[in-house]
Amino acid sequence: MPSFESATVMVMVGAGSRYEQRNNTGISHFLEHMAFKGTKTRPSAIEISGLIDGIGGEFNAFTGKETTGYYIKAQSSHLDLSLDLLSDMLQNSLLEPEEIDKEKGVIIEEMNMYEDSPARKLGDIYENLLYGDTPLGWDIVGTKEVIRSITKEDFVSYMGSLYSPHNMTIVVAGGIDEGTTTGLVDKYFGNMPKFEVIKAEKVVESQNQPAFLLKKKQTEQVHFGIGVRTIPLEHPDRYALDVLASVMGGGMSSRLFHEIRERRGLAYYVRAASDNYVDCGTLVATAGVDPQRAEEAVKVMMEELDKLRQPGNITEEELKRAKEYMKGHFVLDLEDSRSVASFYSHQEILESHLETPEQTIERIDAINLDKVQEVATKYLVNETLNMAIIGNFESGEKFEKLLKL
Repeated sequence: MPSFESATVMVMVGAGSRYEQRNNTGISHFLEHMAFKGTKTRPSAIEISGLIDGIGGEFNAFTGKETTGYYIKAQSSHLDLSLDLLSDMLQNSLLEPEEIDKEKGVIIEEMNMYEDSPARKLGDIYENLLYGDTPLGWDIVGTKEVIRSITKEDFVSYMGSLYSPHNMTIVVAGGIDEGTTTGLVDKYFGNMPKFEVIKAEKVVESQNQPAFLLKKKQTEQVHFGIGVRTIPLEHPDRYALDVLASVMGGGMSSRLFHEIRERRGLAYYVRAASDNYVDCGTLVATAGVDPQRAEEAVKVMMEELDKLRQPGNITEEELKRAKEYMKGHFVLDLEDSRSVASFYSHQEILESHLETPEQTIERIDAINLDKVQEVATKYLVNETLNMAIIGNFESGEKFEKLLKL
């Protein structure tokens, strides 16, 4: 990205919460926190953060169910320091018991924050309904009981099961020189020892009727998600489902936004997304609504989903608008070197081949009306219909009755 004065260094690991067991659930995310707490050569968190602040950079990390990422974004002239720091944090973390104990409190407060943010918590509830009592169905942050019990030895064992160099990728994006960058990556990461890594438990899906999950909670809004099971990440229907999600709830002119928010005033937020893991996926629509009108909102969403299944219901104009919305937001995202690094690193870890942004846009452009209608009819079915809801209800019976296409 030669016009950029900045560069993002991102290290992505094929490690996440779906690789955990009951006795270490939440350790992937906890480890991400501990990486910033000191190394052998930089023994304190303040020393690490001081170096980043001293160059005006930003650093952070994120944990998903299949990946964990660490990145530093700074002026490209500080590329050497960025790679040095990330290498040091991932290879030489002290993992001091005293720091671990302090960070337990931070993690537990993060859990409490999610519990008090039902719009964010809804995704956890929905995936718990889909995948049940399996690593993919557990919360990424884990449980308070397990977090309180984690030790340094647990971290060392976990890193020793997944943090092998062949299970990691480093992407550097921005105003960089390729040869210099490659040399620096080799300098700081080239001697990491390779070892065999553990495999994640595969998802076994056997749903044949609608399923429902209610989390009872006193809230000002009711939050609900309605979706269906779909496909793994590299399935041929992936982009058609992305376009269908855009038609459903991808912008302010989308079906659900117009019908639920603009026309009826039932919700502030309403959106839809097609999400994929390496072996499964879901198409889901979510909304936050007035408790007094929640039943009406669920009914309207079900009606709109049912319409999408009917041949000829989606118009060429809708299709064009949905595709342009997707492409426009994709291009805007890629104006940030961090987004570019994330785009490539996720592909490198999770997929069998790399795709350029231009190729992604070509794939979106290639989706026609027949294909969108085909996936709508194929996947919007009763047999794999699911609904998760957070609200102050004693029973979800009235909502379950509406769960039918």
